[in-house]
Amino acid sequence: MQSGIHHSNDNDAKEATESSQLATSFSTPNRLARRRYAGWSNGVLTNNNPRYKQIFRILATFALIRAFLQVAPLANAATDEGQNSAQPVNAVIKWNKTLLAIIRTPGAQPSSIHSTRNFAIMHAAMYDAVNNIEAKFSPYLVSLPNVPRNASEIAAADVAAHDVLVSLYPAFQASLDRELQQDLVQLPDNERKAQGVAVGQAVAAQLLVARSTDGANVTPPLYLPGAQPGDYQLTPPNFAPADFTQWPKVTPFALKRADEFLPGPPPALTSATYTEVFNEVKSLGFIDSTTRTAEQTQIGKFWNGNIQDFWNEIAQTAALAHDLNLEQSARLFALLNISLADTTIAFFDAKYAYNFWRPVTAVQLADTDANPQTDPNQTWLPLSTKTAPDPSYPGAHSAISKAGATVLGFYFGNQFHFDVTSESLAGVTRHFTSFSAAAEEAGLSRIYAGQHFRTDHIAGKGLGGQVAESIDENILFREE
Repeated sequence: MQSGIHHSNDNDAKEATESSQLATSFSTPNRLARRRYAGWSNGVLTNNNPRYKQIFRILATFALIRAFLQVAPLANAATDEGQNSAQPVNAVIKWNKTLLAIIRTPGAQPSSIHSTRNFAIMHAAMYDAVNNIEAKFSPYLVSLPNVPRNASEIAAADVAAHDVLVSLYPAFQASLDRELQQDLVQLPDNERKAQGVAVGQAVAAQLLVARSTDGANVTPPLYLPGAQPGDYQLTPPNFAPADFTQWPKVTPFALKRADEFLPGPPPALTSATYTEVFNEVKSLGFIDSTTRTAEQTQIGKFWNGNIQDFWNEIAQTAALAHDLNLEQSARLFALLNISLADTTIAFFDAKYAYNFWRPVTAVQLADTDANPQTDPNQTWLPLSTKTAPDPSYPGAHSAISKAGATVLGFYFGNQFHFDVTSESLAGVTRHFTSFSAAAEEAGLSRIYAGQHFRTDHIAGKGLGGQVAESIDENILFREE
């Protein structure tokens, strides 16, 4: 069962001869984005790079698109595309759902690529595609010249999303092509649509080129666990290899660097704080706990999944309940997913900086921690049996959830009534009256599930909040 979020309000509610010249002539990012990508390698357009042919084709296509936009005459202005179009669904939300469906298809998401990156690429492309036509906000990366103001925003958004997803998930091209055609056929077959298609293609091409050298696609380095008490160890019962070991080096979408908001270190193993959080998770997170309440057990199981999926669905609910138009939705989902992507880069940087052990290791090896107030249990396992295969500190669920709630709170205010369902726990619905309440419960769920110490939760919240606040204050500004 796919997770879903349902709102209930208080009222019962995008060929040149020299490829390097191509890359230079079509690079027109805003000042912030130019600074953000200034340090990236120029090697993507060399024959030694395995992605050369793909990127060259993208850039060559971009040249043709740009030429079209420069010579295309202005079409007759229409009144309001959204009102006159038969397209019944907000394109931003529809493509967000499409990406969620792809990610939930077994084997579709590459195991070494974190899905938050792909959400951010797609939504940044949709945002820049729409914003290039109706420039109400500062661009994220792409500023195209001579874009007709009456080009179709819907076509631009649809094509930008489609082209990004086809590049990221080529096995889904046939279904993505069908989906795009079903969307475009609902728009009048005129010059506005053709211009919108060209904008979407151009923006998607430039975003894909920019992210092609961000470090996500490298072979993840092999993780070698330390041998000291407190060092992260591969966890029983499956001892899965550490994941996303390359992610601390992935280029952020908006942050200056991955460790911009690095939290302080986890507590010392002999400290009173560690003793307290150790005993809490040992008791509450044990698979056969007698102290965890029935609701805590439900919460521990409910949020056991890709936490970023939950927050995209919560954003869908909020956007629909507040009747956001295409432009507003494009900005909201770009802010949200850039925040989630950079939070993910930041927390993996912190995880592999501190390499702190998971509760299952801590409990089973408590006799090695030099803390007389922590007792070992060599058969202890967490509620979910298996443990996420990466260091414990800080908590990912807590960081992602705080970032998501912060963005949505900035956009709508914190108070909002909504229901959440879970693909991990069929038939259960949980109700919330604020974004912050859902974020707090999602973070605490990892204590109840035996995955994290409370100090992981606290550090994750601090990190996610700082990342989201920074992004909200530094990109996608309203144009004055």
